[in-house]
Amino acid sequence: MGLRPMTGFSWDWSFAWSILPALLKGLAVTVQATLAGFLIAFVGGLALCLLRLARLPLLSPLAWFVIEFLRGTPFLVQLYFTFYVLPNYGIIFSPFITGTLALGIYGAARAAEFYRSALEAIPPGQWEAALTLKLPLSGVWFRIILPQMWPVALPMLGNLMIAMFKDTAVLSTITVLEMVAVAKDIGVQTFRYLEPLTMAGILFWCVSYLTARVIRTVEEKHAS
Repeated sequence: MGLRPMTGFSWDWSFAWSILPALLKGLAVTVQATLAGFLIAFVGGLALCLLRLARLPLLSPLAWFVIEFLRGTPFLVQLYFTFYVLPNYGIIFSPFITGTLALGIYGAARAAEFYRSALEAIPPGQWEAALTLKLPLSGVWFRIILPQMWPVALPMLGNLMIAMFKDTAVLSTITVLEMVAVAKDIGVQTFRYLEPLTMAGILFWCVSYLTARVIRTVEEKHAS
């Protein structure tokens, strides 16, 4: 990948093809961070939601505060805090793990609200009927409540995954070599930004579109 000073806004196809492998390598890092972060958000969001709804004296208000604080502050601030502040207290991870954890925790707060709205959409009478019949609590959750919650929560969780995929671009600010960071480095090295940034945007769109189609297919199967 040699130096190719950019003149005007000309598109160089040979240069574009030559940088594609590097961008795809960055895309792989982006996808890995998204999937790992979404797994944290998926599980952590459900835990936060249940703690908030449990009406426990200390844990429920704490869960409410964590959710509202994370949702009400920019992801970039949370990322910088995790990367620059926590190491001062001995909590040190690699940039990739730090970014993935920050992404997942931020996503968990958003997922918690999706779960809450899905649970509250279930008629309260079902809870009352199940308790009246003295069904085991685990059976109520896994056989009655959760099967009704997932169809409502699934579209929102799908949108969250796509949003987290795009949010991975912010991880470049803490030296994670995801796709945007790779595109930016190519531009710095070659003085050509048109091709790498355009191709990165197209790759983001392609993956987001395909993910949305898969999620839509899963929603239709759930609904049928």
